[in-house]
Amino acid sequence: MKCVINNEVVLSRGPDGPVAAHIGAFARLQSTQGYSRFTIHRQVLLAAGFSHWLKQRGVTLLHVNCDHTLRYLRDRARRVRLSQGDAAALRHLVDFLRREGVTAAEKVTPRRMTPAERCAHEYGQHLRDACALARATIINYVPFIRGFLMDRFGDGPVRLACLNAGDVVRFVQRRAPQLHLKRAKLLTTALRSFLRYARYRGAVVRDLAAAVPIVANWSMPSIPRAIGAEQVRRLLASIDRHTAIGRRDYAIVLLLARLGLRSGEVAFLELEDINWDAGQVSVRGKRGHRTALPLPADVGAAIAAYLRHGRPRSSSRRVFLRSKAPIHGFLGQCGVGSIVRHALQRAGIQAPTKGAHQFRHALATQMLRHGASLTEIGDALRHRSPQTTTIYAKVDLKALRTLALPWPGGAR
Repeated sequence: MKCVINNEVVLSRGPDGPVAAHIGAFARLQSTQGYSRFTIHRQVLLAAGFSHWLKQRGVTLLHVNCDHTLRYLRDRARRVRLSQGDAAALRHLVDFLRREGVTAAEKVTPRRMTPAERCAHEYGQHLRDACALARATIINYVPFIRGFLMDRFGDGPVRLACLNAGDVVRFVQRRAPQLHLKRAKLLTTALRSFLRYARYRGAVVRDLAAAVPIVANWSMPSIPRAIGAEQVRRLLASIDRHTAIGRRDYAIVLLLARLGLRSGEVAFLELEDINWDAGQVSVRGKRGHRTALPLPADVGAAIAAYLRHGRPRSSSRRVFLRSKAPIHGFLGQCGVGSIVRHALQRAGIQAPTKGAHQFRHALATQMLRHGASLTEIGDALRHRSPQTTTIYAKVDLKALRTLALPWPGGAR
């Protein structure tokens, strides 16, 4: 006798086994997450087959775990050809059953940390709790410190009192040449931070932070790479706003170009951050600092068009959502960077870089050439330090040439 699941999937017979009663709710969840009817149908068939297999082996619902899914797939592979997404579909099913509370949470025995890993972990906690540093900063610093401690102590006990200047210098000399210049500078910054932390704890007496070598680098070595105004116009014109994805991408690029937002600020923008009555958008910047910025009319119109005619239905409060199932907000700034990269490729535009930060540089460059001061540019880009803004002081080379003095002994 035929069975209909969630008014979408028709089975030749009703499912049996311990999971059968939950397959309908699982199918509804997949539908709300934006999966296609074909994908939902395949996942329901897989769940029904898994439930029948559990029944044959006498496995109760409470004891279902990921080990059972692997065994089921091995058994299934002997009879039919597996699809690429079968393993992921069954993981989603087991995760759903755990969230519903009908299956016991899987006990995961945490791997025992080595002394070096434990010391680096404690340093990361110090950065978070005592220094209130941004999560991104901690993620960047801690691996360098873990590598330094493992290089010096291996898997043995970490005796910070045994550290000396030679250990620090040798590590930097070995690691820095293997890294990009910016990463090498980040390495030395992290090391100085850690060695100051070690001295603060009393584990190190001498000021080893002063022994960290300086990575050779000229101050402000290059002009910020900014996408040209004509390239921005071409890019925006190339985006197809007749599609839902096109409306989303157009609004994102317009936000980057008009407001100079960072890619992470766009990715984590939420519906409550836009004040339509006041014409403002609240931006969550570095270290959680919030700034209210004016929302240009064209940017507001682009976002509204996406919200009305492109944004999938979702319980997520993020403004911009993924276009593929499962539908949710971007996990990080890489999602916005990927949109920019693919948009540039489709438009055939040879931009200075492939990332989103070039729009930020472009906004600052345009402001400078229209007479804005470095202070005004710093305020617009929400720089915490005036030193950060000084990289734009050499962008307008024509204006700087007018300030140059005649060369002594030159032509009269």
